[in-house]
This record gives sequence, structure tokens and C-alpha cells, in this order.
Amino acid sequence: MHPSQDPAGCCSGLSRRTFFRFAAGASALASMPILTEAHLALAQRPKFADPNKGIHIDANENPMGPCEAARQAMVDIVPRGGRYLMEMEEDLEGTFARIEGLDPQSVMAFAGSSEPLHYTVLTFTDRNKPLVIADPGYEAPMWAAQIAGADVIKVPLADPKGEAPHDIKAMIAASPNAGVIYICNPNNPTGTCTPRSDIEYAVSNAPKDAIVMIDEAYIHLCDAPRSLDFVKEGKNVIVLRTFSKLYGMAGIRMGFAIGRPDLLKKISVHGGFNALPITAVAAAKASLLQSDLIASRKKTIGDIRVETLSWLKSNGYAYTPSESNCFMLETGRPGKEVLAALAARDIYIGRIWPAWPTQVRITVGTHDEMLAFRKAFQEVMSAKTAGLVPPPLPRRIADHPFTHLS
Repeated sequence: MHPSQDPAGCCSGLSRRTFFRFAAGASALASMPILTEAHLALAQRPKFADPNKGIHIDANENPMGPCEAARQAMVDIVPRGGRYLMEMEEDLEGTFARIEGLDPQSVMAFAGSSEPLHYTVLTFTDRNKPLVIADPGYEAPMWAAQIAGADVIKVPLADPKGEAPHDIKAMIAASPNAGVIYICNPNNPTGTCTPRSDIEYAVSNAPKDAIVMIDEAYIHLCDAPRSLDFVKEGKNVIVLRTFSKLYGMAGIRMGFAIGRPDLLKKISVHGGFNALPITAVAAAKASLLQSDLIASRKKTIGDIRVETLSWLKSNGYAYTPSESNCFMLETGRPGKEVLAALAARDIYIGRIWPAWPTQVRITVGTHDEMLAFRKAFQEVMSAKTAGLVPPPLPRRIADHPFTHLS
């Protein structure tokens, strides 16, 4: 065990104050936080974790950060920071719309994609209209559904030992009155893609008033077909995009909801009218205008992922066939023990999903970070006695009731 580990709890003081304290007052919508990947990753880090030290491959962040053009755009706009400059937001939305061939009224900018995800669930689910979600999948929609008073129907991924796509037909059949059917493509945490034909089936066969919410946070990292054409066709679809992943702007906060104008108007009742940070808007537009950025970063991240997965395969470890910047790794033992043992070596990996308790999520970091992870992981997995593996970290995020919604 790390000498400074607090046996009373693993979550940092910050995450406890800003996250768990809200769980006791779920009846007050106005006081509820919007659950994000940052909250979930931070909440399971041990208290001794120093964000400035060690290897942090637990939050699906992009260690490259924003591109040079985005950095310069932020520097250039700072002198105008005394102004709201809301016209910049409209310009950003218009720029994205032109690039993608969309009606500008079908694009709404937010501080990341977590806000529109949350607002979509709040808007279209209730006690009579459940949320349908893959399992394991990104947990944030479940938290929003709990606030909305909606049931959550978790549908296991198809073929969990193989490609692990969403089981779309089972998700559609899960409820005749679903409010939101959530598809994360590529999926978080598995990094696996769901075939386009299956997504088309979802859009065509979803209940009449259901919203198919397609989260494309990681879409730039794979070759899967995009889903913006459903919006162009006027379907009951809301697509989410973010600048947090490939564009490396997780801490800067910028994203889009793309959908029919009437759907965007409905979700904006919950938020979306406040002025966005002009630094984030400037960085996002500069990033969009870099024509070679997506291909170059996709290759960089993809090469490191392929090298890491090849090493794991050569050493006999099973993993999900990711096309993203994260994957699930089979440990053959309680995943929380592996998480704790790596944390004691200052390697911080992703959380555990109750549906797959022996698997851990790994974010693809830099080449050197993944080499350090490989070395530490092999040491942990080679430990034959209990004394070599630290006990599990207590009070993980997965031990709290809202991660077991059903």
C-alpha cells in the first residue's frame, strides 16, 4: 500500500465535496451537478494521487493537448476577455455547419458535450419514459435519468468476448416507450464500434417519440461512418460531439449538440444560453480549420494503441478490440485489486464497471506512458502472493448506488 494512502477513503477531497455531497439532495434539480468523465475519474483516484506526478491514463484525456493553432488562438483572444463576444459562438456553429453540410440552426455549442447529454436525458425521459443504455457503457446518462425520475434499462453488450458492439436489437426491444436510447460510438469504456447498419436499425425502429442520442465523443479516432446524416434527414436523433478527445481540449471545454432545431430548443430549456468562454470558442474554431489535424492525431493515437494491444496479446492478455483511445483489459482477478496495485506504483488507470468486475479501463497515453504502464502491469500480474498486491482502494465510485442503476 502506498505509505500516504488514506484507508478511510480513496476519493480526493475535491471530488467528495463537489460530487458526493450532491447525492443526498437529488430532489433539487437546480442544485445537481452534471456528471462528466472528469468527475468519474477523479472520484476513484486514491487520495494520495498527485495530478502532477505519476502516469494518469484513467480519464480518456488526450495528453497532446490543444493543437498549436488553438493555443495561439487562445493567446490572441485573451486581450478581449473583458467582452462577452457571443457572436463568436454563432460563428463557431456556422463554421462547423459549413464543414459538415448542416443547417447552422441544427448546431448548438456547449461547454463540452456533457451538458447536452445531460439536458437530452432530462428533457426526454421521465417516470414513464426510461433511458435505454448499453452495459458496460458511459454512466453519465444514468445519473441524469435518476434526476429525471426515469428508469434505466441496461442492455449487455453483444458478444462481450468478441467485438462487443451495442446489442441494438435488444436495446430497441427493451422498452416500447423509451424516452432516450443512448448509443456511444465508439463506446466508452470498450473503445469498440457499433456497425452502421445497427445504428440505422435503431433510428428506424425506435419508439415513435424516442430520441436516439448518438455520442460521437470518440468518432474522430476510428473509421466508423458518422451519424450526422440522420440530422440532415430530420430524424429523432441528437448527435454529440466534443473537442475533449482528439482535439485535446478536455480542460478547455467545448462541444456541440447536433439535431433538429426543435429538439435543440427543447433541451436548451435546461441550459445553453449562458455565454461560453471566448478562449474555448477561439480554440475550437482554430482546431476545426486545421485540415490535417484529425488524420495526424488519429494516426498518432492509433499507432500507440496498436503497439500496446500487440504487446498485451503477445503476453497472453485479453482486451476489447478498441478503435478509440481506451480499451477494457481482462485481469483475471478483481479489477479493483489491479487498480490499487498500479496506483501504488503511481500508475492511475480507469475505473471498474460492475458488469465486468475483472476488467479495467485503460486510456491510451503517450508512448512513454504506455511503456511505463506495461512494465508496471506486468509486475502486478506476475505477483503470486496476496502480499504483493495491495488491498482494494475503498469507496470507489462503483461502490455508490447511482452507478448500479437498473
